[in-house]
Amino acid sequence: MARKSTDAMDYLDGMEHIDSDVMGSVLELRSGFDPSAYTASDVRRAIDGDAGVEGFAAMLSPAAEPFLEEMAERARDETRRHFGNSVCMFTPLYVSNHCSNECVYCGFHRSNRIHRARLDLDSVARELDAIADTGLREVLILTGESRALSGIDYIGECVRLATERFSTVGIEVYPMNTDEYAYLQGCGADYVTVFQETYDPVRYAELHLAGPKRVFSYRFDAQERALRGGMRGVAFGALLGLGDFRRDAFSCGLHAHLLQRRYPHAEISMSLPRLRPAGGVENHVSVSEAQLLQVSLAYRIFLPFAGQTISTRERPGFRDGIVGLSATKISAGVSVGIGEHSGEARGDGQFVISDPRGVREIADSLRSLGLQPVMTDYVRT
Repeated sequence: MARKSTDAMDYLDGMEHIDSDVMGSVLELRSGFDPSAYTASDVRRAIDGDAGVEGFAAMLSPAAEPFLEEMAERARDETRRHFGNSVCMFTPLYVSNHCSNECVYCGFHRSNRIHRARLDLDSVARELDAIADTGLREVLILTGESRALSGIDYIGECVRLATERFSTVGIEVYPMNTDEYAYLQGCGADYVTVFQETYDPVRYAELHLAGPKRVFSYRFDAQERALRGGMRGVAFGALLGLGDFRRDAFSCGLHAHLLQRRYPHAEISMSLPRLRPAGGVENHVSVSEAQLLQVSLAYRIFLPFAGQTISTRERPGFRDGIVGLSATKISAGVSVGIGEHSGEARGDGQFVISDPRGVREIADSLRSLGLQPVMTDYVRT
């Protein structure tokens, strides 16, 4: 029986502790980051030169707000240099919305009265078939964070079904131990996405009241455990608006940067979620589109080789604009409910989307912008 966690740094029974100094390094640098300390000259040097950690910090500061056009030009150049004009397309598949956590901002939190469901494997196969029929060849499998109702074996079977239909399969589930990631990699999973939500441990504890997700440090090390377990890639994200978005973006970028240095073979990707209203949860959207753009551009200049995903939390016009500058991946034909791809809705969704466009519509929009929609960038052997 797992013991109750009373501190955001306390591990529960069964949680693997790895000997890594990345979290300490990120939190130390975060504590010294003062967004108000940077000047226009600092921003100019970062845009014109080789943007290191200090340059990244400057580009996230309020002093960078008048320089968004110059940052966009530099970001566009970096994107074209490393990714050409291609934009990868994918869609998420939610197979379960059961959750054991009490996260005050999330529609899946365990006390929220929503319609709960978990797809059986036949239904998962129908969902995957419906997605594959749209032409997509990359899928991201998601669950609520419940080990009891979405166990490792179940997730593994979902991944196996996906590999029969798709060339790239990602998972966005609860954090796991290294051997569990290795098992899912053996089932065919290519990459792991974990959102730290906020990198402020105090704010994190205020928002995550109960459940395994309350353990900040175990969640923080999830990407490193995934890489040690053999995953090809890992994705990072802070849910911008839960805490100070500048400090959270700074910490998230550093987290990715330090792991890229430690695991140079890893495919690193950044996600750009903003806090959105969720079913049964009234979230206030506090980060503007201009501020989200600033974060995206700073990520691209600081992490020129990293992929970058823009989600359906954002409106169509914003998404279409940002993929021409810094984002390299876009979701399409998105449903955040359980069973909706095949028309057999079983359970409620996690949050309210802003871009309901289908695969063909988004692909046509990308082409009209001179961009090339790509259904897969990986050949499964």
